[in-house]
Amino acid sequence: MFFGGAVALCATGSCFLFNENMIISQWFLRKEQSDKAELWLLKIKDYEKELNKTQWGYYNLLIGLVESRKAPLKSEKYFKKSLQLGMKMSHNIALAKISLAGISMAKRNKREAQMYLQEAAKDDKNKLLTEQIKMMKTQMAQMDKQQVVRGGFRQF
Repeated sequence: MFFGGAVALCATGSCFLFNENMIISQWFLRKEQSDKAELWLLKIKDYEKELNKTQWGYYNLLIGLVESRKAPLKSEKYFKKSLQLGMKMSHNIALAKISLAGISMAKRNKREAQMYLQEAAKDDKNKLLTEQIKMMKTQMAQMDKQQVVRGGFRQF
């Protein structure tokens, strides 16, 4: 009896605290269906009016994740905007910074990518993204090796 009442209270409370479009789009992103996630996010016409101020950063993070699957370099502005607006959960901040590090690596900006990876490692307090950070560092090391081969001497 008590448990059922708590579930009902949480269900009605979550309707007021979270936007259902964001929750559904997040579910589709976990299922690797970014096209459906984008459709649910596009139902939010003006996020500044429809969402709480605390959710603006998360909205831009979700838009950035969807956009990064289509055009990774265009998603940079959404990740920067989400960090600027602020998010409460440290692993989401770390996710945005890892994504920005990947974009910086794609632009061949190693210094900026290292900065974002170091910040992401600091923000990942629960160690949820340590594997991704290690993978990005190994990719960065491989990027250095590729530059040496490309910039080598002419071979006759």
